[in-house]
Amino acid sequence: MFKRNQDIREAKENIPIWVIAERLGIHENTLHNWMKKEMCKRRKERVISAIVGIKKELAEELDTAEGNKNKNSGSKSV
Repeated sequence: MFKRNQDIREAKENIPIWVIAERLGIHENTLHNWMKKEMCKRRKERVISAIVGIKKELAEELDTAEGNKNKNSGSKSV
């Protein structure tokens, strides 16, 4: 079976297609249709940019959550 847009498939990892589509301001079915044929360079760059932005946000949320966890794990004196 043909795997078009393999670089996008690898970059998205476990990010749901609907999240990427939402970031792009399109319906998820549109993104599914785009994935059926090899995308032009400009469209591909737009999708990759959305994926990078999503990953950056997820990393920031993870850092924030870990920071809050470390603040709450300190010992309390009575």
